[in-house]
Amino acid sequence: MADLLQQLKKRNYNPQNIFSSDARLAACDSLLKVDSPNYDVQLLAKKALLELQEGHEQQAVDIYSKISKLPRYMNPVNVMPDQAVAFMRLGERANCMLGHNGSSCIFPIKGAGIHQVQTGSQQAIATLENVLKSNARDLQSRWLLNIAYMTLGRYPTQVPAQYLIPNLNADDGAYKVKPFTDVAANVGINLNSRAGGSIADDFDGDGYIDIITSGMDLQDHMHYFHNNGDGTFSDRTAKSGLQDVVGGLNIEQTDYNNDGHPDIFVMRGGWLRDGFGNQPSSLLKNNGNGTFTDVTIAAGLKFMHPTQTAVWADFNNDGWLDVFIGMESHGGTNPNNNHPSALYMNNHDGTFSEMAQKAHCGINDFVKGVTSADYNNDGWPDIFVSTMSGRKYLLKNKCKGGKNVDFEDVTEKAGINITQNTFTTWFYDYNNDGWPDILIGSYNFTTTLGYYAALEALGTPVADNGNIFLFKNNRDGTFTNVTLDVGLNKAVFSMGGNFGDIDNDGYPDIYFGTGNPDFGSLIPNKLFRNIGGKKFADVTSSSRTGNLQKGHGVAFADFRNNGLQDIFIEMGGAYIGDAYPSALYLNPGQNNNNWIGLKLIGKKSNRSAIGSRIKVTFIENGLQKSVFKDVNSGGSFGSSPLRQEIGIGQAGIIDDIEIRWAGSGTVQHLQKIKPNQFLEITEDGKVAPLNLKILKFNTSTRPMSMPMADM
Repeated sequence: MADLLQQLKKRNYNPQNIFSSDARLAACDSLLKVDSPNYDVQLLAKKALLELQEGHEQQAVDIYSKISKLPRYMNPVNVMPDQAVAFMRLGERANCMLGHNGSSCIFPIKGAGIHQVQTGSQQAIATLENVLKSNARDLQSRWLLNIAYMTLGRYPTQVPAQYLIPNLNADDGAYKVKPFTDVAANVGINLNSRAGGSIADDFDGDGYIDIITSGMDLQDHMHYFHNNGDGTFSDRTAKSGLQDVVGGLNIEQTDYNNDGHPDIFVMRGGWLRDGFGNQPSSLLKNNGNGTFTDVTIAAGLKFMHPTQTAVWADFNNDGWLDVFIGMESHGGTNPNNNHPSALYMNNHDGTFSEMAQKAHCGINDFVKGVTSADYNNDGWPDIFVSTMSGRKYLLKNKCKGGKNVDFEDVTEKAGINITQNTFTTWFYDYNNDGWPDILIGSYNFTTTLGYYAALEALGTPVADNGNIFLFKNNRDGTFTNVTLDVGLNKAVFSMGGNFGDIDNDGYPDIYFGTGNPDFGSLIPNKLFRNIGGKKFADVTSSSRTGNLQKGHGVAFADFRNNGLQDIFIEMGGAYIGDAYPSALYLNPGQNNNNWIGLKLIGKKSNRSAIGSRIKVTFIENGLQKSVFKDVNSGGSFGSSPLRQEIGIGQAGIIDDIEIRWAGSGTVQHLQKIKPNQFLEITEDGKVAPLNLKILKFNTSTRPMSMPMADM
């Protein structure tokens, strides 16, 4: 596998590969030497963009300056908007990367996030104001102008009145939360990377949640940050063998061989067309001794298709995890762009058999997100598929046992009728009625996203472009689009995303990593608080989690074993010049609500209990309430721990914990359980407390000098 990946790395160094900016830059330089370097303005402008993608901001600025000084008859290209972005990126490099601290690029920018080196933003402001003098309706430039003033501490007072976007620093109102603190660098997570996936879970069985990450390019290796159980993390990448595992736009954990050690599935080739995305995914076996071994070929999982999304579930209820993989098929006549999705069934011996076509789930579409849950509560896990073609697929599991698993497309019957391009997706029970609902994030890959952020901030609806869709389960096989009712019709443009409970009220909150490959798409990551299962409130500003840089793999996890869910997000864009430090946002505690942590171990069910349904029932303020949670890793881009962390509000005792074990169908009850503890529950009835230390993390905000790139 390592040799194959190195061969593919050489193959992908090609100017036809849209994300190989180094090869494209070399080709551009070659043309400039052969042709007319002084007067081919379009080629010079292309070179400037490629320099920016490579992280050479000053070279890009210099080229744009050269173009802008050419006589008008020699310069048919208006480079000022791109020049302004290059100036802003120059400022971000000097301040948010080389002088990185926990407030860097956090929207709204204030305090330690204000730029100390101000030249880049000052020049961006001058350029953007010239752009707006020519075209006052350029909302993208107007958005960036307001952000540039913010980086200098001059928003809103010094923004020219005609260009001001008011209230960007407004308070979140009645539902605001206490601010989180980015402590990644403080605790030893010094990761500066481009787009990739993340998993938060306990990989060595010591009870403390570790972090493993990947990067999308075949130049990027994985990282393993081990939780030392003392408030710090150690980089164990080299010792674990993950140093040699490259690529992977997304990763997720599984336990394919039921040995109790979480394994890793690495997905490669996402977004790449014309054969460049034809890469293998990898199954990495956890050896139980701190190391991992690539067993892809031996397991029968070798294929050469682009993907960044998969879901592990026991689709035939035999106690072993299978995997459905959503491929990126672009259609057309080029065979390199035709990639049907796959279903690999577990053979119980470390190998898998592919049977998507037999099971009627070989979706041939541009799949960007897949998720699984038992949406109709019939005991069989179903599949939902999100695509960039506009189509959606709800696949009802019709299996009756054995290996003859079968699915039926019931999308139309279910009433899931949106046609927008969508990306992030998951099942979850947002209103705690015992029936899984579906969340889907719409997405735009090609346009600069500041336009939509400005439009929304100025009070104009974004017309379903980039917002989140929420489909409520009607409990009869159909769903209702409740997006407007719950207040999620916001410009988000989610790439990564996941859900957790930041205030332990029992209702899942949601956090999105946002953006697209465009360097001008400086829009904040978004945190929404669930208000009693009835609506969602945007608390991005008060939470201090709205980083303007690109956000990808997201995980909610109680890293400190104190009952509070923190948020880890792998940051960075598609190009090496868009790498950025990842963040670990520490939850300060929003109240004194109670909680319970549950680690489930299957016997007849799959060992990691994925797909099992938990129902926690208690009395709060005189009312009986239940919280429902499925055992899984959460969202479709970013993986939370399989240990479930459940808020119960002010309840002083848990009346009943009901577990419906996936596969076996066994129903287990635990009664009169004290809150604020971790329990290990085995399907055979054993219950044991997990005695874990509460950890303290360093929350200082001192600047941390970050490397230019640490892929």
